[in-house]
Amino acid sequence: MNPNPKKLLSAKQRDELLKALQARFEQNCNRHKGLDWARVQARLAANPEKLWSLHGMESTGGEPDVVGQDKKSGEYLFTDCSAQTPKGRVSICYDREGLESRKEHRPKTTAMDMAAAMGVELLTEEEYFALQKLGEFDSKTSSWIATPADLRELGGALYGELRYGRIFIGHNGAQSYYAVRGFRSRLRV
Repeated sequence: MNPNPKKLLSAKQRDELLKALQARFEQNCNRHKGLDWARVQARLAANPEKLWSLHGMESTGGEPDVVGQDKKSGEYLFTDCSAQTPKGRVSICYDREGLESRKEHRPKTTAMDMAAAMGVELLTEEEYFALQKLGEFDSKTSSWIATPADLRELGGALYGELRYGRIFIGHNGAQSYYAVRGFRSRLRV
């Protein structure tokens, strides 16, 4: 497969990103016990188009890190591991339908549109709970998470946050947006 050249990083961007990813990987071994950076790096080298998505996660403040490996496919699972929701992804509605339903004060974009443009997906509820087992995330913010179609059809969207030492999954109208709500993403490499 020949990746889209518009979605490839320059050599300098690639080297800076790999250096940041390796440093984060080595500083947070509890997130990926038993995994080896050299193998992760080899997988990234074989999938250069994924670096473009990881760069998007990094440049918007997500601090992506490996949180596991799919035993069947061998893919490494990268997730945004910033302590709070990524700063470069806040004040956004859940999806385009929610945005279009706003009569005034529309934000610039949506979580779903941003994720698609970055080539990533929003965390599911299950993935959000799994992330919270690796540390404390969203103690002052909240993050939109993938919302089941039946709930979305009713106009709602889900978000997660950590308060009082507990993980809460809440709901708002998909057209809602807040300065402290963004989204966390995942990428399979």
